[in-house]
Amino acid sequence: MTKNMNNSINQTQFLNVIDRDLAEKLFQAELNMFALESEIIPLEQVLGRVLSIDIQAPIDVPGFDRSNVDGFALKAEATFGASENSLKLLKIGNENIVTGFQPKTIIESNWALPIATGGMLPRGANAVVMIEHTDFKNESLLINRAISPGTNISFAGTDISKGEIILRKGDVLSSRETGVLAALGINLVMVVRKPIVAIFSTGDEIIAPGKILPLGCVYDSNSTVLADAVRELGCEVAFMGIIKDNLENLKTTLDACLKYDAILLSGGTSKGGGDLSYKVVAELGKPGIVAHGIALKPGKPLCLAVVNHQDRKIPVVVLPGFPTSAIFTFQEFVAPVLKCMAGKFTKNKNTIKATLPFRVNSERGRTEFLLVGLVQNNPKDQHPMILDAQYSAYPMGKGSGSVTAFAKADGFIVIPRKNEYLEADEVVDVHLIGNEIEPANLVIIGSHCIGLDYLIGKLRDIGITAKFLSIGSTGGLEAAKRNECDIAGIHLLDDITNSYNKPFLNDEIEFIPGYGRMQGLVFRSDDQRFAGKDLSAAIYAASYLSGVIMVNRNRGSGTRIHIDRLLKDARPNGYLAEVKSHTAVVASILQKRSDWGVAIHSAIGNSNLGFIPITEERYDFVIPKNRIKRPEIDSFLKLLKTDQVIQELNKFGLRIAD
Repeated sequence: MTKNMNNSINQTQFLNVIDRDLAEKLFQAELNMFALESEIIPLEQVLGRVLSIDIQAPIDVPGFDRSNVDGFALKAEATFGASENSLKLLKIGNENIVTGFQPKTIIESNWALPIATGGMLPRGANAVVMIEHTDFKNESLLINRAISPGTNISFAGTDISKGEIILRKGDVLSSRETGVLAALGINLVMVVRKPIVAIFSTGDEIIAPGKILPLGCVYDSNSTVLADAVRELGCEVAFMGIIKDNLENLKTTLDACLKYDAILLSGGTSKGGGDLSYKVVAELGKPGIVAHGIALKPGKPLCLAVVNHQDRKIPVVVLPGFPTSAIFTFQEFVAPVLKCMAGKFTKNKNTIKATLPFRVNSERGRTEFLLVGLVQNNPKDQHPMILDAQYSAYPMGKGSGSVTAFAKADGFIVIPRKNEYLEADEVVDVHLIGNEIEPANLVIIGSHCIGLDYLIGKLRDIGITAKFLSIGSTGGLEAAKRNECDIAGIHLLDDITNSYNKPFLNDEIEFIPGYGRMQGLVFRSDDQRFAGKDLSAAIYAASYLSGVIMVNRNRGSGTRIHIDRLLKDARPNGYLAEVKSHTAVVASILQKRSDWGVAIHSAIGNSNLGFIPITEERYDFVIPKNRIKRPEIDSFLKLLKTDQVIQELNKFGLRIAD
């Protein structure tokens, strides 16, 4: 009678069953909901760990202009007109360029040097002809195929640009990211310390697996499933065993667990064990139990507590004894806290179909595996024939040698060997890397900029994750017009109106002023052909002085339009060789592969290069109008107007529009 009465009294705690959301709010309000402190560990130990800082590339990758094939380095102009029926004859230089050495020879017209795959391109060369397209006659080189400037070359900084934020705080390091770190020469990495979670089961009826199971007892499955769930979240486990229904043993065990970051116990309902756990947890310290009894099915007996111990806030959770209830409540209440402590963001598993936003060409006769980044479509724009084609698959590009494309890709598509192309809007199967994708709060597409890197970092600081695909200004603008992104960063110059970005808009997208980026002529500061000269004199020297080599930008870029205006009809040495980024221009000049080029001032960084201002270009943002009211976009727009952001952008040499 007494025992039944005591049990009845003990169960009064469940009369105040509270709402699930309120329980979670009360629980998290007492905790420090941010990542644990950082630690520095060797590269070989970082797999699966979480970055605690942004990783900025300390070098360019590749670090020099290199050959992608075995062949001959030359001026592409020397091959113009070559064919099987009209061979071009070139002299072969004495130097044989192998990997690991800097060539000494300067390539002149009608000369070529043998070069190995990975070898550094010699000065004066702007292309490499494959050895398969050559022959020899009287110690001269015969060429049977014309090639264009840039053929078979990876320019310095094509894959990774020095100073580029290549991995971000909060990224979980897989083999893809560790490959990026190795490619950058980074051997020590700052990561979030792994939370250590103490786990034990309670109850006289709980038996460890492997032992004989007495009648009326059950094997302890909770410890195993909880321990593995904790490890999946990137935490470590301190397994404390099975604690019988004994007040002193339970107190001793809990006291021993206070040195860890979190405590999970479960089970022990026979002989009032559940109530016993509740009482001991209540005595651990303040603030104590915040919820005991939650409107869940299953999971009603869940007990949530927090203990302040040695300047740490330790979550202590008594999970229900039934395994299904235990894992359900763990995922609902404990997993979000542990993820936060471990510095991780939520990921959802998916296998998906996607549509291609534009036509993709392929080489017939070879099966091609094309890396893609996935962008979730608006429901109203979903493919009409395939209901589960909820994503657009953007090819990542950058070629077979790129480590960043693989690190940033969500998956890959297979182009059959009989196909020469896949059409725009074609539905494709995307093979997910790691069988998961990361849904982001914002999808940003367009041209890369150091200012955008900073803004994305600030968004993350306030809990908004942004996925960025660098496909250029034109690609970003078209994605915004197709409603395939939230924001596009663009800097397109209209040659007719001489204005940026606005002439390219339509009624479906909103224009958001960004900031100005100063374009200028870049050169080595000790080069007397440019040092101390004004722009007019510098352009004259660049155009007409012998021995001066330029590095040009790609056709279609805003920078190229400025270059052609400045040069007028002049076509200096190096004009036909194009690179696709400002940092590639800087790398070429620093390495003396060329002598001058045009780039934005922020690309120079601390390199001490000379800079002659040309004009300010505008880097602005466009947003599909039906997305402009999204809270995440509102947060982005507010960031652009804050004094701190304006000051930081100014430090990068970026001027916010008045």
